[in-house]
Amino acid sequence: MIELQHLTKRYGDIAAVADLSLTVERGELLVLLGASGSGKTTTLKMVNRLIEPTSGSVTIDGQDAAALAPHDLRRRIGYVFQKIGLFPHMTVSENVAVTPTLVGWDRTKTRRRVRELLELVDLDPASMADRMPAELSGGQQQRVGVARALAAGATVMLLDEPFGALDPLTRDRLRASLLRIRREIGLTAIFVTHDMTEALLLGDRIAVLHHGRLVQVGPPRELVRAPADDYVAELMSAPQRDAAAVDALMAGGDAQ
Repeated sequence: MIELQHLTKRYGDIAAVADLSLTVERGELLVLLGASGSGKTTTLKMVNRLIEPTSGSVTIDGQDAAALAPHDLRRRIGYVFQKIGLFPHMTVSENVAVTPTLVGWDRTKTRRRVRELLELVDLDPASMADRMPAELSGGQQQRVGVARALAAGATVMLLDEPFGALDPLTRDRLRASLLRIRREIGLTAIFVTHDMTEALLLGDRIAVLHHGRLVQVGPPRELVRAPADDYVAELMSAPQRDAAAVDALMAGGDAQ
């Protein structure tokens, strides 16, 4: 479980995140949704202390994140981001094995873990393990990124617009894979996106941020049916308009 209590990050007189309190239950995927500059990524980075909060606290499974050494905290929390960040001079298996190697796993245990994770993210270990990142498609690279984030047994994952740079078909496949992985390992996750459709499809709950403040949090259906204000209503209207346009096209009408 992840608990944020009155989390605030200020840069001078500007509050990037202001008095944010949220709880992510074990096994839940919470989407942080909002426009650029709403505080989504800043919040995510405060969870694993890539950014230190000005005030407030983060608790992971009952333990204060501030009481842990940053490198120990980050080994317990998987982090996946849009630019992927694979080490270009390392093979796929070496990339996935980075954290287990750092924490001192032996070679046999590490190799077994790498194989398990490549299979989990639908990559064939026999054909993929020895490839270099440059030999992979964007979707394959992102799958390796997910495997690497899970490598040391993390059951908490932070995802910062991980599919944003991918084509629609690849994004759809990876979203399906993420949902499957969540079920298989009981993953607790915070997923950052500005894509309203992605938020509705992935989130158990959606937390909408606007200018660093929490506007509304609830299940997707609740946000669509009972938006808290005009901003949330505007966000939720976009995927509904797209769906209506597609329905009109299928019916042979005018999508405009």
